[in-house]
Amino acid sequence: MELIFFKMPNSNAKSHRGHRGGQEAGRRELVSRSLQSVQHCLQDQDFGTAYAHYLLVLNLAPELKNDVRETFQFTLFKWAEELASLARIQDLFNCYEQALELFPNDEIICNSMGEHLFRMGFRDEAAGYFHKALKLNPDFADAKENFYRVANWLVERWHFIMLNDTNRNLIYQKAIEKVVRSGCRTVLDIGAGTGILSMFAKKAGAPCVYACELSKTMYELACDVVAANNMEGEIKLLHMKSLDIEIPKHIPERVSLVVTETVDAGLFGEGIVESLIHAWEHLLLQPKPKNQDIGTEDCGQVIPAGAIVFGMAVECKEIRRHHRVGIQEVACVHLAETVEFCSPTRASVNSEETIEPYTTEKLSRVPGGYMPLTEPFQAITVDFNNLEELKSLATRKPCKISIPVTRGGVLDAIVVWFVLQLDDEHSLSTSPSEETCWEQAVYPVQGLPDYSVKPGDTVMMEVCCQDCYLRIQKISVLTSEYGMDIERENTLASGNEAELCSALASLQTTNTLDGMGQECMLESTEIALLNNVPYHECFNAAIGKVLSSLIPTRESLSMDVDGHDREMNFEKSQNKNSLYTTHDPLYVLDVSEGFSILPIIAGKLGPVKAYSSVEKEQHQIALNIISEANHFPKETLEFWLSHLEDESVVLQRPKSDKLWSIIILDVIETSGLIQQEVMEKAAISRCLLHSGGKIFPQYVVMYGMLVESQSLVLESAVQGTEPTLGFNIAPFINQFKVPVRVFLDLATLPCVPLSKPAELLRLDLMNPYLNSSNREVKVQVSKSGHVTAIPFWYHIHLDEDIYLDTSSDSSHWKQAAVVLDKPIQVQLGDELALNIQHYKSNVSITVKQ
Repeated sequence: MELIFFKMPNSNAKSHRGHRGGQEAGRRELVSRSLQSVQHCLQDQDFGTAYAHYLLVLNLAPELKNDVRETFQFTLFKWAEELASLARIQDLFNCYEQALELFPNDEIICNSMGEHLFRMGFRDEAAGYFHKALKLNPDFADAKENFYRVANWLVERWHFIMLNDTNRNLIYQKAIEKVVRSGCRTVLDIGAGTGILSMFAKKAGAPCVYACELSKTMYELACDVVAANNMEGEIKLLHMKSLDIEIPKHIPERVSLVVTETVDAGLFGEGIVESLIHAWEHLLLQPKPKNQDIGTEDCGQVIPAGAIVFGMAVECKEIRRHHRVGIQEVACVHLAETVEFCSPTRASVNSEETIEPYTTEKLSRVPGGYMPLTEPFQAITVDFNNLEELKSLATRKPCKISIPVTRGGVLDAIVVWFVLQLDDEHSLSTSPSEETCWEQAVYPVQGLPDYSVKPGDTVMMEVCCQDCYLRIQKISVLTSEYGMDIERENTLASGNEAELCSALASLQTTNTLDGMGQECMLESTEIALLNNVPYHECFNAAIGKVLSSLIPTRESLSMDVDGHDREMNFEKSQNKNSLYTTHDPLYVLDVSEGFSILPIIAGKLGPVKAYSSVEKEQHQIALNIISEANHFPKETLEFWLSHLEDESVVLQRPKSDKLWSIIILDVIETSGLIQQEVMEKAAISRCLLHSGGKIFPQYVVMYGMLVESQSLVLESAVQGTEPTLGFNIAPFINQFKVPVRVFLDLATLPCVPLSKPAELLRLDLMNPYLNSSNREVKVQVSKSGHVTAIPFWYHIHLDEDIYLDTSSDSSHWKQAAVVLDKPIQVQLGDELALNIQHYKSNVSITVKQ
């Protein structure tokens, strides 16, 4: 509805006052009628029309803002939900922009706008709204949790570690100083981050410095950093990829130096090859010809000048349990041989998508350590100042490498590191033996029939650069018993049958099992979960106890819930009019995230109809194959999401007239944090249980202890100007620090314990009245020192007797830690009071001074 007001000419002052009074009365009448319409629309759940009326009211009567704020927010959020469900994204954002014009300092609207942006993938923009909401109200818990989660996406944690690496910063500074002082005049910093390399160049005396950064958050941060260091007019910052820079549109001329550190643990993974090919072709001066004495200012060059990549075969139990399923049976469930599980690093070989072919580990801190099986070998070298060599990287044939085994063990991975040669004088190593900010690239070995090696064996592989990734592939082992020169199984098309069999047995390749059975790709955390035997055995025992208490005629079953023979004797029960025919089955729902065999475990324990919430088709196929291998009746296992009309409402009755016996929830993320909305899910689940039914877990106890850990401090925030060589960067990047570090391994975390473990919090999913959102815990100091962090972990209680420890060696969960803003000095015998607050899925731990 469009309202048009006509202004009539005034004949005199009296008529003017009368007209103005009439306008005021009309305004009040219109506002009153619109407010009444709002109420009718809200009763009818017509949120769009109600919102339109509110806009009219607040534009005509801004003095009513405080009176209608809460109902306006409610209307806006409901209307936004409708618009989102209809994919009317532009209309949704327009509504929020209108709302923020009316309430520019409303932290709740800011936070809600950020949530919608984040769901749609606009992380930079979402962070801005969360940050603004926190500035408006620093105690706003929702905005705080949202900002912490998005900050990890926007400013990755390695920025803090790298900026705190004084040696790395110093070596880069010296290399840049050397070339600038030799006559280099124009510099382009590709992937500038905070702008520290650009500032090194400017401080060294480069007249013209340009820097490009694609991330909006990092670009804006770099602008603030450059301005704070009084270089605002001297370094030109560009918010774009280097591939999009044009001359003279963005920079006036070709530059004589490109500086960059767009390298990852696998060297090429951040696109350095592609960006340097483009730079040499379009942005850099021609390289200095060999054996010619030409000034530096007339030639182009790159820092780093090149790199040497090294590798080594290792045994590492931690890598193994995250990338290979090492069990054939768990909790009486047989894992069918026809299902071959693999992690994404193996799936990347045949995938049409570009999947990173390696994972990363800081080997010096990997739980259980690692054992070298070969000497380090040189895998590949690259000259970043040679355009033809860079171009040939992606097209050259894979290089075949054979490395002798020097120590017997289990071949779990090829680990890779590199030496970054900044120039002929300065270099940086990412070796696992060096104490640096770098992790190493890990190529897990998968698909071999036997992973054992001994001295005299040979590990063979191919090395290439494909899709901007360093790939180590076709890893195989040639055993010492059969010294035949064989690199492929299919090359032995003829010859003595015995010789052929022996040679095939001696050559283990990643292709051995290809084409056999069903391949099922699992995330590395899902493989670690499948390998977690205590986890499945505990669930087996706990589920058995619940089912045995609910089954009405236990004589018809043969069960031993103590763990000796948990399989149901189906033949016997059928002969005695089994519960499958005489009673309704018990309903079990597993809504834990990812791949889970818990429904199959439940199905083996009694007359159960088990529902799995796995989504991926290959996961469903794998579970069906495992079910068949365990002789399940087809009706025992079903996939829950296929029964739902609305997949967003996962928690509902199994049937209109039935309730669940067991609901399995994911309570703890593998990162070490409490799952989002877990208490809300528990509240719904309690309403869906029949008498005697249980939620698993029933309750969770959080433990923590006081520690002194310089590593956690350096990984959480930049420590002043000293590590950044006098440049003022810390206050700006530290805006994105988060108080909690996740994905920790307490077993190898460099720290000094200053107290014994203490119970911090209890979350009861079955009895919420036992929960406290705020409690004080007093912790006795057992060793003098400086408290810098409070690591925490959980005991996940399936019942009073059975629990899982997320800090155990077999745990697929990692741990987390709260890092204090400032260290607290403590003495032996002191008592430190901790304030524990639980709000939704966020737990805050603060020290009471």
